[in-house]
Amino acid sequence: MNAIPVDAREAAPQSASAFSKWEQGLALLADVEEDDIDIALTPKDVVFQRDSMTLYRYRPLVESPLRTPLLITYAMFGRYTMIDLEEQRSMVQKLLSRGLDVYVIDWGIPKRAARWLDTNDFVNGYLDECVDIVRARSHVESIHLLGICQGGVFSLCHAALHPHKIKGLVLIVTPVDFHADLDQPQTATGYMNRWARAARDEDIDLFTEAWGLVPKSVVATTFMMMSPVEHAFKYGPALAAIVDDADKLKSYLRMERWIADRPECPGELMREWLRDFYKHNLLVKNEVVLGGRRVDLGNVNAPILNVFAAADAIVPPSCSRGLAGRTGSSDYRELVVPGGHIGAFVGSRAQALLGPTIADWVRARSSAPSQ
Repeated sequence: MNAIPVDAREAAPQSASAFSKWEQGLALLADVEEDDIDIALTPKDVVFQRDSMTLYRYRPLVESPLRTPLLITYAMFGRYTMIDLEEQRSMVQKLLSRGLDVYVIDWGIPKRAARWLDTNDFVNGYLDECVDIVRARSHVESIHLLGICQGGVFSLCHAALHPHKIKGLVLIVTPVDFHADLDQPQTATGYMNRWARAARDEDIDLFTEAWGLVPKSVVATTFMMMSPVEHAFKYGPALAAIVDDADKLKSYLRMERWIADRPECPGELMREWLRDFYKHNLLVKNEVVLGGRRVDLGNVNAPILNVFAAADAIVPPSCSRGLAGRTGSSDYRELVVPGGHIGAFVGSRAQALLGPTIADWVRARSSAPSQ
């Protein structure tokens, strides 16, 4: 009889342990119900609706919230539900618990007719209308605006075109100087910047005209291509590490649910996003024109909190920091949080820093609580 190699004898218990762990995990997975992985559960009420867009107000968690409200706008490439993924990882709840009056825009799922919507429609149309509604409801002249990624670009453009309506501007993982990575290159970051700069204008036109409403599968694949190894491993070793832990498994599934819930993107908006912003970098040149008006960053005079993620592979930190010195604001602050583009919102270390810092910053620049 041949002897069993020592390495094989040592590996056998490990294999048995791994098999047992996956067996437990599969049993846990079989018991998971749809309701167990619901996301964005913080109570909120519909304030206004137009087309696929909905404006919500979160129900306050304190008796007298701040009189000056905060309006949050997310990007069109994902759903706003990231900011309220689950109770333990909810930026919204951290803001509410510190006395802020919080509204959020849900862009919804665009229908085919939305293919013609462009940046102006979002900035001077939907966003501006929501700002006016929040101002009227709160009986204030100006409000705080918080924009995330592309939503931050919308917010920055709005603050430049309608400065009297904005009391404070918070930008999170927002690209401003889309070519800053050329002078400050970082490994494994800025792939979208490179792809867009390498494309000809006619390539971008053909891409958007062929799709019309860019499918969510195309958007999802684009983001996956930025870190293909990471995405491959998250269904192997990363999942294996937590598969037998019910709480961690549900958190993992909530994140997967958010990732799968991408909307389609209006073709005209995508065309301008790739061509005017990424390729030609018109924002920092003050050459973006919306509704016949030039977006001059020098007109932004509200206090600014510019937040970026240290390990952001989608928006290199240098592209966010490119805002410094380009506005008319005398109150400008930067905040770097640990993690990547999404980790800035759901990572445990970032969670402990992001919400409380934003809340303190807003409170210091707000009217007294409502009576």
